[in-house]
Amino acid sequence: MRSLAVEVTECARLYGGTHVLWCREPDALRPARPGSFVMAYVGEGYDPLLGRPMSIHRRREGASGPEFALLFERVGRGTDWLAGRGPGDLVRMVGPLGRPFEPRPQVQRMMLVGGGIGCAPLVWLADELVAEGREVTLVLGGRGEAQIFPASQLPADVEVVVTTEDGSLGETGLVTAPFERLLGWCDQAFACGPEPMFEALHGVLRRSTLRTPVQALLEAHMACGVGICYSCAVFPRRGGVRLVCTDGPMFELRDLYQ
Repeated sequence: MRSLAVEVTECARLYGGTHVLWCREPDALRPARPGSFVMAYVGEGYDPLLGRPMSIHRRREGASGPEFALLFERVGRGTDWLAGRGPGDLVRMVGPLGRPFEPRPQVQRMMLVGGGIGCAPLVWLADELVAEGREVTLVLGGRGEAQIFPASQLPADVEVVVTTEDGSLGETGLVTAPFERLLGWCDQAFACGPEPMFEALHGVLRRSTLRTPVQALLEAHMACGVGICYSCAVFPRRGGVRLVCTDGPMFELRDLYQ
């Protein structure tokens, strides 16, 4: 983990109000894995003071070497500033941070479930799993079509299932329906999204007799990202207080709720 001044190579609106920021990848970020995150400091000087936790979204080989991306919704002053960066600009980040996803070896069928901007780390995970020759189904959910990551940006071998609450794209409803439907098909599942989504997915697990392992990548407000401030404390049913930044953000979903 290091404090880094990373150079922007590209920033663009990808869909709806969601932007992708590509940066040159410093050597210090090479240990990152899908589910790892950085604290991005979005502004000039010390305003805003606190960083924003952001999952690493993807990697690629750029014109001058490796690059990594952040995917974010433009929702406030900090993300407005980030969306305004251009090639050659510098953004201060600290990373890589957190406990990433842990795909089990020698299993084949993988289900990924993303709610809204929770798709960000799952796209990189899908890239990695497909490259390893595994079968991947990615379930994407959002309020409407504007919140859905475009399937055209995914590897062709990824099967995509879309749900929207307003019925504007894919199935009408929530990700819980395809999650329950595919639970018996997959060998392992991974999820990222808002807290209500995790609670709903856990409800499906409680009703099921299947023991499919499900890893959840939690979203949380953080002040430091390194276990000092305790602003991201959670209280799972096992193990007492845990910090999303250092004990997670990946947790076994069954360990989180009663």
